[in-house]
Amino acid sequence: MGSPGLATLLGSVRYEVLPARATEDKVLAHVPRDVVVTVTASPVKGLEPTLDLAARLSAHGYRVVPHVPARLLRGEVHLKEVVDRLREAGVDDVFLPAGDADPPAGPYTGALPVLRTLGELGAPFARVGVTGYPESHPLIHDDVTVQAMWDKREHATYIVSNLCFDARVLGEWIARIRGRGVALPLHVGVAGPVQRAKLLAMATKIGVGESTRFLTWHPAWFLRFAAPGGYAPERLLTRAGAALTAPSAGVAGLHLFTFNQIAETEAWRRALLERLAG
Repeated sequence: MGSPGLATLLGSVRYEVLPARATEDKVLAHVPRDVVVTVTASPVKGLEPTLDLAARLSAHGYRVVPHVPARLLRGEVHLKEVVDRLREAGVDDVFLPAGDADPPAGPYTGALPVLRTLGELGAPFARVGVTGYPESHPLIHDDVTVQAMWDKREHATYIVSNLCFDARVLGEWIARIRGRGVALPLHVGVAGPVQRAKLLAMATKIGVGESTRFLTWHPAWFLRFAAPGGYAPERLLTRAGAALTAPSAGVAGLHLFTFNQIAETEAWRRALLERLAG
């Protein structure tokens, strides 16, 4: 990837954070206000920590995207309560994965019924994101995940891809969904420059977020990611450059999984932008 293409992607980023005790202070200390912050949700902790942190960050002037997994919603009344709370906090963008709560808290087992209900409620959010899976989902066949994106295209406004560490796989997946007529803007999910020891500690905390559970589902990728010298985000971006910057790809920016190493992620981004500018 040429410097301009990579710089453009790095200038349009989203930081995924986990709603832990110190997250608010870390975001305030290290994340510029023009960076979108997405807040994960956990089947263990429920939606409350996510909604609370999203409201507080929004009050600080951030554009915040809370994750609202379908399987954590107790029903339509609960969904309406969540909508009202987020709109009151000034949130106009939500990310709607299916989630992993088993059993689900209510009648929703996937995102599509929630998307349809939001439409019936008057489409209260300007932007609504759904999940894409470049790597195979451990519970859902690839054809089903692509079909699901097609089914959601009339209700969602963008796609966020889950973690992928293989430039070839990522490029082939983008070509595949575009070939199927899924034209929603894509935010490509990329793991940030996570320290190996911190990643190992984070990944053992089951339920802290879809990104870490994804690693536990893909042990080969986890080992590659955690091995010394085994992963560098700029190397992945460079190798995937042609696929990410092609006009037909429709890539709107990067979705960086920080694993709450927020300071390290922003320092890496700024340093890379400076090198590209020089």
